[in-house]
Formats: sequence, structure tokens, C-alpha cells
Amino acid sequence: MASLVPALVNEARRRRLAVGIAFAIIALAALTAGMLWPRKFVASTTILAQESSIITPLMEGAAAPTANKNRANMARDVIFSRKVMSKILEAGGWMATNPTPVEQDRIAEGIKTRTQVQITHDNLITITYSDNSARRTYEVARAFAQLFISESLASKQRESREAYEFINSQVEAYRKKLTDAEDKLKSYRDANPDARPGNEADTAARISQLRSQIETARMDMMERRSQEGSLASQLTGESEVSTVQTADGVVQAQLGELQAQLNKLLLTYTDSYPDVVRIRHQIEDLKKQLASAEQHREAAQAAGTPTALDSNVTFNPAYQQIKTQLASARAASAAAAARMGASESMLQAELQRSTRIASSENVTAELTRDYNVNRDVYQDLLKRRENARVSMNLDAEQRGLNFLVQNPAVLPLTPSGLRFMHFGLAGMALSVLLPLGLLLALVWFDPRVRSVWQLEQAIGAPVLATIPFYPTPGDRRRDRMQNMTVGLIVVGVIAVYLVAVWIRLKG
Repeated sequence: MASLVPALVNEARRRRLAVGIAFAIIALAALTAGMLWPRKFVASTTILAQESSIITPLMEGAAAPTANKNRANMARDVIFSRKVMSKILEAGGWMATNPTPVEQDRIAEGIKTRTQVQITHDNLITITYSDNSARRTYEVARAFAQLFISESLASKQRESREAYEFINSQVEAYRKKLTDAEDKLKSYRDANPDARPGNEADTAARISQLRSQIETARMDMMERRSQEGSLASQLTGESEVSTVQTADGVVQAQLGELQAQLNKLLLTYTDSYPDVVRIRHQIEDLKKQLASAEQHREAAQAAGTPTALDSNVTFNPAYQQIKTQLASARAASAAAAARMGASESMLQAELQRSTRIASSENVTAELTRDYNVNRDVYQDLLKRRENARVSMNLDAEQRGLNFLVQNPAVLPLTPSGLRFMHFGLAGMALSVLLPLGLLLALVWFDPRVRSVWQLEQAIGAPVLATIPFYPTPGDRRRDRMQNMTVGLIVVGVIAVYLVAVWIRLKG
């Protein structure tokens, strides 16, 4: 590579005029591009969307504060809205020339392309605007920040007011629905007494009670009838009256007893035994007494005189007691039957009433359900309306949404991006490096031999000696002219650069 340096120097000396002209063309082209390149001024402003404030915990649950993150995410839509862009055209001075609507749209599109909106940490909004005028760049960036804040606050106030008005209209609508549902339920209950609350439970309890009473009355009646049958069977075995035996009957009974004793004694003793003799005498006396009584009755009958039987007739007390108990049992049985019949009648009435209650239960349940739903929604809407009222008041006083200009826009003093100095330095560097690069490519790729190293590489043998070039007087004159021309070109380019820098600084 070191052997190429002499060849490169020789080639540059041979082509110094072309190299000078290329240097001048590249340098002046870069200078011209720098002079024509529009200046770009950039201004930015940063807005902080506060996530909380001192009033947030105090109004928690009573108001719905603005979600600043959502407002930050909508920053692009707000900034590039038609309303904001029309005010930006006025702030930037574009409306001074009275552009047509088509021109206004074209200018607005250009503003949008030169405007960047960045959102960091969900609450920092950076608006960056670039233009060729420093003053206009500053005015537009500042107007963007002010308009975004004012439009966000106005939008929130409008949103909270519309929310309150909507909820208030819903409250009125549900108040009417609640009143209608209450009137329908009251009218139905007035027209159907069995549809009142608690009637179903009362009827069920009454039916259960009547069924218990019927079972008790049935068991009581069965017990009374069983007792009645038992007393009736006992009554058939008793006589109504008890008759005391007559005197003849007593004598005959005594004769029977004495005869039995006599028979018993004769089984053991003889007729001469004293007890046997005594009993025989007693039997004889009783027989005489019976005969005398018989004669007396017969004489009385012959004379036509009635004789009174010496007898005593009385009612049977057991018969009377059983008869009294039987009457009581029959009365109790009849009472139990009457109670059971009355309870069954009342049970049928309650069952019919239960059927009516069941038939009206669906209507009552539907009316009650409508009433409860409307009542719950109405009460919830009342709370929401008050919360919306507080939110509306907060937004009206600009306390619910807080935007702070963290970094205000400042007037840019120097343009950003590629400037005239960059083009000048790049032009000087390219005007030197590009011709040298072309010469290097020519030496490297041209097959002609320009150095001893190339010859040795080509023949594969060392070169013993070289013959130097001796210029003629004409060659020297031509070299001097070319050197002078190249020097004038370089000096001229430098002078042009100095003049351009002076003009740029003055401008």
C-alpha cells in the first residue's frame, strides 16, 4: 500500500487541474445547498396531568373526578381537532393572508406533520413543533399548550354537565315509573283484599289449625261414640226397676232353705236327731203360715175385697246412672260432630280463599317486582345525580381536573438539525476526500504500470534501475499555469465560503 503513495502523488500532480475543478464544484455545491437549506427551529412544551390533588381524598365516594390518564391519551385528538387548528392558524399568522378553505386545510396538514405529541408515564404530555420561523415556532407551541388545557377543561365541564342533565332526566323518568307501579299495586290490593301482604301465611296457618281441630274433633267423636255403644250395651243388661219380694215369697224362700238344710242333715243323721226334728217343726210352721195366707186371700177374693200385695217396687239405681252417662255421651258425641262439621266448613272456606290468594299471587308478585326494581333504580339514580352534581361543581371551579405546564415553550435562538455550518464543513471534507478517492480508485484498478512495485509484481523479477522524467521548458510553463489556476480556484472557493458565512451571520 505504501508503494501506491508515489503513484497517487504523481497521478494527482498530472491531474491537478481536474482535481482543483472537482474540489471547487463539490465545495460550491455543498455551500449552495447549505444556503438553500431551510432553517428549522424547534420549540416544545411539557404539560403535567396531575393524577391526584388535595381534594381527591376529601371528595372520594361523593364525586367522580376526571381521569387525567384518559385525558392524556386523548391529547392528540384534542390538539389536532378542527377547532384547535383554526385557532393555531390565527396564532401563527397564517390567517393574515386570508387563505381559502383549501389552503387552510393544506396549511393545517403541514402543521400536523411538523407537530409531535409524546406521552410518557401516562401523565406527561410533550408537544413539539418545528418551523422555519423562530417566533412563529414559539407562538404555535405556546398556543398548543394553552388550547389543549382550555379545551380539556371545557370538554370536562361539558361532559359533567351533560352527565348531570342525563341522570336528572332519568331520575324524573323513573320517579314517574315508580309512582305508576305503586299506584297499580295499591289499586290491585284495594280491589283484591286477599292479595294483601301476609294473607298467604295467615291462611296457611289457619288451614293447619283447622285441620288439627278436625282431627281432634274426629278423635273425640270416635271416643264418645265408642263410650256411647258401651253404655248402651250395659243399659240393655239392667232392669229399669228393682222389686222387693212379697211375704209368701219370703216364706217360700225360707222353706227352701230349711228343706235344703234338712236334706243335708238326713245324709248324716237319722230322723230323731234334734236338729232334724227342729227343722221339721219349722217347715211345718211355715207351711201352715202359707196355707193361712192362702185362705185369707181366697176369702177376700170371694167377698170381692181387693187385697194388697205386700210388696215393695223401687227403680234400679245402676240403670239410672248408666242412662244418665249414656245421655251425656250422646250429647258430647253430637257436640264433637257439630264441631267437626263447623271446622270442615271453615276449612273449605279457607281452602277456597287460599286458591284465590294463589291465583292473585302471580299478579301481585309481578307488580311488586316492578315496583321494587323501579324503586332500587330510582334510589341509585338519586345518589348518582348528587355525585354528578358535585362533579359538575368541581369541574365548574376547575378543581377536578388539573393540568400544569411543567416546561413552558421558549423562543428558539438557534435552528436545529442540519445547518449552514454543517453543509460548509461537509462540503470542504467531501471536496478533498472525493477527488482523492477517485484518484485512488484509478491507480488501484488501472492496469497500466505506474510504479516499480507494480512492475515487479507483473514480471516477477526485481527492477534494477529506473529512468527519471525530465520536463521540457514547455512542460514547466504548463505546470506553472496549472498550479496557478489550482491556487486561484482554492483561494476563490475559500473567499466564497467566507463571504457566505458573513452573509449568513448578518442575516
